[in-house]
Amino acid sequence: MIFSAGLGTRLKPITDTLPKALVSVGGKPLLEHVIEKLKSSGFADIVINVHHFPDLIIDFLQSKNNFNINILISDERQELLNTGGGIVHTADFFEGEKAFLVHNVDILSNINLTDFVRYHRNHGAFATLVASPRETSRYFLFDDDLCLKGWTNIDTGDVKPANLKAIGDYRQLAFSGIQLLSAAALAQMKTYGKVFSVTDFYISASGDYPIKAYIPENYQMIDVGKPDALDRAEEFIHQKKD
Repeated sequence: MIFSAGLGTRLKPITDTLPKALVSVGGKPLLEHVIEKLKSSGFADIVINVHHFPDLIIDFLQSKNNFNINILISDERQELLNTGGGIVHTADFFEGEKAFLVHNVDILSNINLTDFVRYHRNHGAFATLVASPRETSRYFLFDDDLCLKGWTNIDTGDVKPANLKAIGDYRQLAFSGIQLLSAAALAQMKTYGKVFSVTDFYISASGDYPIKAYIPENYQMIDVGKPDALDRAEEFIHQKKD
């Protein structure tokens, strides 16, 4: 699944007339970069959620003949369902699958997705999150076995769950917007609600299920969420071509 339904408010004024998914980097829309990465890694069935300028995204996909793979649209025009609700809304698409990948449309990275899938399968995790020690304000908290225990916002001091012991006892890792979920995770999410954050779901489930961090070697990623990240994203794409 590719998350493409967001309003892209951090990329204003570009997203006043364009969905974030179609913002161009290196001569291609972000959505095309992500689809090509998934396709080259062997993914042949993709669902994309839409809300902001949905027809522009649909028209783009049709102009590319859906990149000659099976691409379905999850329509959130009436209501944005947030990340967790967006996944639940596509539950029928993943019925019968042992695991499925979810990728934010605004994330460019050098991750080897084949290695990521292998890691997830080898650990039999409830869910596996691509994470790294990059600087940010919000961190997932993992123990020494890279199992999720909580979350914190270091700017506000917020900690979840509230009864978590000293956060200094945990590894603070930033989530990279790429995740693998098991069928068991999807089943639990379907009971969680309609509109909710996948972060809140993971925190609530972390006491009962193994939610693992995956830290790729020599990891590089760009979160193309703000206009000042576009130049860095252009450099990243050019480096990959070189």
